[in-house]
Amino acid sequence: MGQHLPVPDWARVFDAAPAPFLLLTPGLVIVHANRARLEATGTTLEDQVGRHLFEAFPMPPDDPAADGLVNLRATLEEALETRRPVVMPIQKYDIPRAGGGFEERYWSPVHVPVLDEEGEVAFLLHRSDDITDYVRQREEARGEVDRGQRRVADVEADLYRRTRELEELNADLRALGERQRRTARALAGLAATVSALAAAETRADLVSRLSGHGREVLGADLLVLALPEPGTGDLVLTAPGRLLGSRVAAGAQHPAAVAAAGRAVLVPHAGAQPPPEPGLQAWAALPLRSGGRLLGSLTVGWRTPQSLEDDDVRVLDAVAVQTAQALERVGRLEDERRAASVARNLAESLQRSMLTEPPHRPGLDVAVRYRPAAREAEVGGDWYDVFAGGAGTTLVIGDVTGHDVDAAAVMGQVRNLLRGIAHAVSGPPSRVLGTLDRALADLGVSTLVTAVLACVGPAAEGGGGRSLTWSTAGHPPPLLVPPAGRPRLLDRAGGLLLGVRPGALRTDVEETLPPGSTVVLYTDGLVERRDADLDAGLARLLDAAADLPGRPADDVCDALLSRLAPDRSDDVALLALRVLPAGDRPRGNPSPGPGRGVRVPAVPEPNGAVPPWPSAT
Repeated sequence: MGQHLPVPDWARVFDAAPAPFLLLTPGLVIVHANRARLEATGTTLEDQVGRHLFEAFPMPPDDPAADGLVNLRATLEEALETRRPVVMPIQKYDIPRAGGGFEERYWSPVHVPVLDEEGEVAFLLHRSDDITDYVRQREEARGEVDRGQRRVADVEADLYRRTRELEELNADLRALGERQRRTARALAGLAATVSALAAAETRADLVSRLSGHGREVLGADLLVLALPEPGTGDLVLTAPGRLLGSRVAAGAQHPAAVAAAGRAVLVPHAGAQPPPEPGLQAWAALPLRSGGRLLGSLTVGWRTPQSLEDDDVRVLDAVAVQTAQALERVGRLEDERRAASVARNLAESLQRSMLTEPPHRPGLDVAVRYRPAAREAEVGGDWYDVFAGGAGTTLVIGDVTGHDVDAAAVMGQVRNLLRGIAHAVSGPPSRVLGTLDRALADLGVSTLVTAVLACVGPAAEGGGGRSLTWSTAGHPPPLLVPPAGRPRLLDRAGGLLLGVRPGALRTDVEETLPPGSTVVLYTDGLVERRDADLDAGLARLLDAAADLPGRPADDVCDALLSRLAPDRSDDVALLALRVLPAGDRPRGNPSPGPGRGVRVPAVPEPNGAVPPWPSAT
């Protein structure tokens, strides 16, 4: 048998239950309320027992939105009808205060039907937990959440605003950085353009360099230089390799003409304006000024619209300034070249008038060459001369210091004076040079002159050979190319330059020239180099002549020029005399016709270049 248990006192159990309970009749009359219920509602049993639920706990009359009574009635009726427990959602149901008025309360109601033996509802057990504190805490929490959400929203809005501001600032910084990078690239390109323009020698070269570098610096599709035409003042529009529109009248409304008159034209977007060239959407025409003078204009064009901001305009102005300076410099160079060309033509004409072909001398093969330097502005004082004197032949090679018209003029004086003295003064070459030196001093010719004077006559021992007697005045020694064997330099006579000390003692040197021998007189342009001394040049001369024995005088001259002076860095005068073996005749026409054995200088071509010097035979 199980343990005997006491019979519960259900009334006391009901009263001691911690949850608030009401016991109701099916008609919703309060039968009993436990202690927890009384405490929760602040009432007594006398206030509740025997009264209708909604009479004991009415709804606030001044709260038309209160729906707790309606909801409670509906769920109680549902429990009576279904005979099943009903759990209500959280319900606001205010209760009367002892001192009057109502106190806001929130409840969690549960209705449990108590059935009799027939299954009918005998009572309703109504439990209603007071969760006001919970609801208030929840509402406070929700309020905090709402406030937090509002704060979050405010922060997010502020962050969004700041982000937008930051994005705008970043966009401005990027734009500024791009402008700075573009400007830096333009400045670097401008430096390269300045360097390129500084190397231009002609206007055509300037236009080409400006177009190549300027278009890259400015990102342009077109770059045109407009320069006034001499005489008319009309503008010639020039781009590399072509003329655009040929000429534009001065004072016209063309952008190039407006800029050439002194006013810049900036068109970032063409719109309806006619472009200076079809297809352009933007252009800028800038005056070219130098020293207050207007030289023309520079027009830059683009096939897409441009912003042409301040930095862009400053770069355009810088390109225009550099172009004007380069144009001024090139103009001066061209003027100088024209003046130099006139002076050179005059000097060369003077030289050609005096550098005559040598006379025909029996038994001798004589060839002469004169080749000026390739430098356009320089003319030398080099000369040669061959003339008959008594029974012999006189050879002269000389060089007046300087490279200009004055040097050429002095050379003419010295040459003619030497010819006259050689015919008037009897005696060896040293006496003739000494007389010439004193005459130059007496006539006030102060220029320094180097020379070799040589006389060729019959050899004392006969046999077809010739004697060579010479004297030098500070000039490189003659070269002897024997019929066989290695060439050699003849002994120097050791004389001073003409014009240093008139009256100085001068000496003669004599050499016998066997048949087949060739003696060569030359000026220093054949052997001197800036990077080597004279001895090295003389050694090169001997090497260059090593295979020339037995060659005609013309061949000797041509070979030495091509081997020793291919770059034409200095003027060269050359004179070769070959003693012909018995039975030999000079190559070419033996008569003293025009041009025999002489390289006659040609007149420079219009561009300043000197064509090759033809050999007349």
